[in-house]
Amino acid sequence: MLRIKRQTDYAVRVILALAQMPEGSRLTTAAIQESMQIPRAFLQRIVAQLAQSHLLQTFPGRDGGVQLLRKAEDITLRDVVESIEGPLMISECLPGDAFCPFEEHCPVRRRWARLQSVILKELSQTTFADLAKEVVG
Repeated sequence: MLRIKRQTDYAVRVILALAQMPEGSRLTTAAIQESMQIPRAFLQRIVAQLAQSHLLQTFPGRDGGVQLLRKAEDITLRDVVESIEGPLMISECLPGDAFCPFEEHCPVRRRWARLQSVILKELSQTTFADLAKEVVG
């Protein structure tokens, strides 16, 4: 079954929490953990991965926290998904590395490629500024 990891869902929540704040705002991980209901055991790892992917910056210490490195309108759902999951590939036959002997004439491969293109386009067009506007009170 095609399914994103739980960590990816939590990473989306972390970025969304920050995207809902005024630009340049910092949030503590405790505040994100509480508002987005993310288990602490996951949160530290996720924050580290998002920082390594240059999506957020961490600030240690008493007045620390996390902050987006880019504007919410410049961060897409694809950025966050791929920061946790790696490049999206819905089928092993898509890279085109002569993996499949039917590669050139396979009608299924063409469908997988089209489906992947649709998914990537939607993920790439969905920004966290858009998502933050959709949050209901």
